[in-house]
Amino acid sequence: MTNVIPDSAITSGEKDTLETITSVHHWTDTLLSFRCTRPSAYQFTPGQFARLGLRTESGETVSRAYSLTSAMTENTLEFYLVLVPNGPFSALLSKLLPGDKILVEKSSYGFMTADRFVDGEDLWMLATGTGLGPFISILQDPVVWKKFRHLVLVHCVRNTEELAYQALLEGLPQRTELADGGASLTLVRATTRDAQTASPRHLHGRITTLLENGTLEHVTGHSITVEASRVMICGNPEMITATREMLVQRGMRPCRRAIPGQFVTEDYW
Repeated sequence: MTNVIPDSAITSGEKDTLETITSVHHWTDTLLSFRCTRPSAYQFTPGQFARLGLRTESGETVSRAYSLTSAMTENTLEFYLVLVPNGPFSALLSKLLPGDKILVEKSSYGFMTADRFVDGEDLWMLATGTGLGPFISILQDPVVWKKFRHLVLVHCVRNTEELAYQALLEGLPQRTELADGGASLTLVRATTRDAQTASPRHLHGRITTLLENGTLEHVTGHSITVEASRVMICGNPEMITATREMLVQRGMRPCRRAIPGQFVTEDYW
């Protein structure tokens, strides 16, 4: 699964800055996260994405867009992604080492941000695979913990080993700047292939199935309603399409630029 945001031709100069890789972490053979230095004037809203560029040995620039997982206040930028077989950008990413260089476009992009919602009490974040990335950033924003009463993150992957960022997520309620906001955080993990680890907060099945049969609402203790719930969905396009249809059936509508709604989506593949 990789971000399907259209590629952008990245060139050095006025549009980009050349940054340095500071760390690389391999979660599995195909999942990795990395950090790079942050341009001094770089600004973003949690949930947005950055356009990155890497140069091949021949001097060609290959570019992709990836959601930021870092907190707004950090002095480095972090990205979480999957290595795509035979992907030209993935081939370069797989060789990244601290000290290597990467191009970062000066502007950030995207509209899957919590400020799209003008009201609501509960924020549901539904993610498959590396669609978790933007929610890591969103959940490190104190404003989100003040804006909503209940935060619910559901992360669905194939196998347990793909459940990344667990220590970070578990530790969020202990951060003073977040806890002072007053919101509660409920974490739900789901796997589609290994069922032997199933528990009340580690489920077996797809998000669409768990939503349709009521399991998600049952284990979290929160109902998804037009009045109280605001939903962010990031991941597999098929999951997003099916989930969107379920929400529409419940009377919810997507957020538009000038029309408030109850859900926003972003496709990953």
